[in-house]
Amino acid sequence: MSNPKLRQAIALEAARLMYDRVESEYYTAKRKAAKRLCRQRIKPEDLPSNAEIRDQIQLFARLHEGARRTEHLRDMRIEALQLMRILRAFRPRLIGSVMTGHVRKGSDIDIHLFTDSVGLVTDLLEQEGYQFDVERKQIVKHNEARVFTHIHVYDRFNFELTVYPEDKAHYVFKSSITGKAIERASIRELEELMAREYPDLDLEAQVSASAERLDPYMIFRMLLLPLEEVHGSPTYHPEGDVLYHSLQVFELAREQRPYDEEFLLAALLHDVGKGLDRAHHVEAGLSALEGLITERTHFLIAHHMDAHLYRTGQLGHRLKRELEASPDFEDLLLLRELDDAGRVPGAIVGTLDEALDYLKELARSNEG
Repeated sequence: MSNPKLRQAIALEAARLMYDRVESEYYTAKRKAAKRLCRQRIKPEDLPSNAEIRDQIQLFARLHEGARRTEHLRDMRIEALQLMRILRAFRPRLIGSVMTGHVRKGSDIDIHLFTDSVGLVTDLLEQEGYQFDVERKQIVKHNEARVFTHIHVYDRFNFELTVYPEDKAHYVFKSSITGKAIERASIRELEELMAREYPDLDLEAQVSASAERLDPYMIFRMLLLPLEEVHGSPTYHPEGDVLYHSLQVFELAREQRPYDEEFLLAALLHDVGKGLDRAHHVEAGLSALEGLITERTHFLIAHHMDAHLYRTGQLGHRLKRELEASPDFEDLLLLRELDDAGRVPGAIVGTLDEALDYLKELARSNEG
């Protein structure tokens, strides 16, 4: 294989790893791709640039997402503008793939903020009802250690806010992809960009609608997070807390039905009521989820305890006949089976946010 062909093959494989979210860093993706494709040591000049990999990622996005990708980018920019207006005191600048248009599956909305007080930002986010985590990450570059503060905001789309000191507001940040100054947009510049690219869009109406739209995944997260502090009986739930159990059931469900959004939601949410009213957790959970889930997901959650009685022969005749007559009866029994199986101490599961991200992406793909 000639070097140009090898370079292109590595770029394609690295792009696939990043598009599928197996890897998030260009350097790691290209090294792993090179290792898979060639046994001998690869010369640095044979490795593709970050820009080459990014172009291949966009090819994957166009092939797999089509016109939906354009709508997705527009919606992400609307959400970005809404939050930037809320955070205008911190001179927000939109950067990254949402700014340049190079979005792919799972892309965050990246925004730079400038303030000497992270607390002012988090206080404002709390007042506005956002869910977020603060991460302080140490990066060593050129033998110099620096600590970066990121605020991860969980909403319809996930945000990564990077907070810099106020005196960095006019600093020229360089792109790791091109080596040139990064493209970034202030609130006014983003508004102008959207006016050019979406001339028929009623921007103010869309931003207002976005602000009023209830994000179900934010509600799901709020209901699920407290389950980490709720523990079941060691006899029946040796695995530990209810959140860990729910994530186990979700992982098992994803193995069985990776594209069944309604079933996967039922698997993740079936015990949310235990953080509200343990004595009547099914009723409490359904009340909290009212208007946020489909009729099928409602059915699966509503009867997941009845399915246990069905399997043990303790269910009343009338309800037994009703369940058997449902088109979702077999799915209900499968959920019950996974519910019983998701009780393994030390089982490896993803995080709650990874589960919710998976469901968000699945919902978007199903919309197309």
